[in-house]
Amino acid sequence: MLAMRQRGSKKQVNNPEARPLTPEQLRARTFQRAVKLLAAKPRSVAELRERLAERCSNKVIVGTVIARLREYGYLDDERYALGYALLKVKQQPIGRRRLQQALALKKIDRSVATEALDQVYAETSEEELIDRAIEKRIRLRGRPKNRAEAKSLFDHLLRQGFPLELVSEKVRAASRADLEDVE
Repeated sequence: MLAMRQRGSKKQVNNPEARPLTPEQLRARTFQRAVKLLAAKPRSVAELRERLAERCSNKVIVGTVIARLREYGYLDDERYALGYALLKVKQQPIGRRRLQQALALKKIDRSVATEALDQVYAETSEEELIDRAIEKRIRLRGRPKNRAEAKSLFDHLLRQGFPLELVSEKVRAASRADLEDVE
């Protein structure tokens, strides 16, 4: 009598007739899983390596699968970092520091991330982005009317990853413009 797996259960049933996978079968399964993971969403090499290691304990097979994916052009950290950075900047105004942290969380090498950020911020300066962020914030909450609201805007822009000097200059200018409108 064959033991059946319960629906929705991830637990494998002990089947005495099941033979262990050959290295070639394991490599093929690992490759299929890698392609499936990359089809779901783009990933960095380190992220994919980590996800593949969850199921396949053989590091050599994981390494060969990743090398093959790189060879086919499915896996490229430089392209991934640039695409990710461009998307984030296009979605919302974000500073270089915060984007650098996001790429570090994605396990992108620091030099690769810096190169991608240089390209992104060569196209769109941080000054333009901070102006967009301030416009959006003013559209949603209005101009800062007092010191507390100016501090709130200041903190918001710092959390978005913009440099301190640029933030203080722009918040001061936004507050000054508000005071001139009142007079």
